[in-house]
Amino acid sequence: PDGHAQGQKAEAVPRWLLVAPAHALAPELPSLGETAWSWLEVSSGIPRIVAATSDHFVPQMVNFEVIGGVDFQKGCYPGQEVVARSQYRGTLKRRTLLMQSTVELEPGAEVFHSSDPEQPAGEVVLASPAPDAGFAALVEVKLAALESTSGEHGFTARGGELTLGKLPYPLTSPV
Repeated sequence: PDGHAQGQKAEAVPRWLLVAPAHALAPELPSLGETAWSWLEVSSGIPRIVAATSDHFVPQMVNFEVIGGVDFQKGCYPGQEVVARSQYRGTLKRRTLLMQSTVELEPGAEVFHSSDPEQPAGEVVLASPAPDAGFAALVEVKLAALESTSGEHGFTARGGELTLGKLPYPLTSPV
């Protein structure tokens, strides 16, 4: 569904992002619908920071050091001391995970845990409808909340339960 080439499922269709002048002709490639594209983006586990989440995270909270989004061996950048301190002291208390939901989620939405439903336990980084049903999201969460999660449930957002998914890469800190 959603405009996939020859009726293939979205995860079976390679995808490309072409950046070219507006007048340039695009190469012949299979078409992938917007819903499938955004779902694949979320499912990739590679966060894209949007206006609603700008300045909300240090790179390690959104797994950037795992996916090559930050390099601790290269030059200086704004906020370097905070980022390096989190990396080298091992004081990281938050991580981004892939989650599924039955309710629509938006970047910046707060996520709660059943052990403390009054205090936010995390924030949606990026979200998308799933091609078949439901919604997928990259959600930054407190590691302490993960430790108190029994089974698959425990997190909620906007009145719906969230279930943990599996990132396509391993995290360097225990989750």
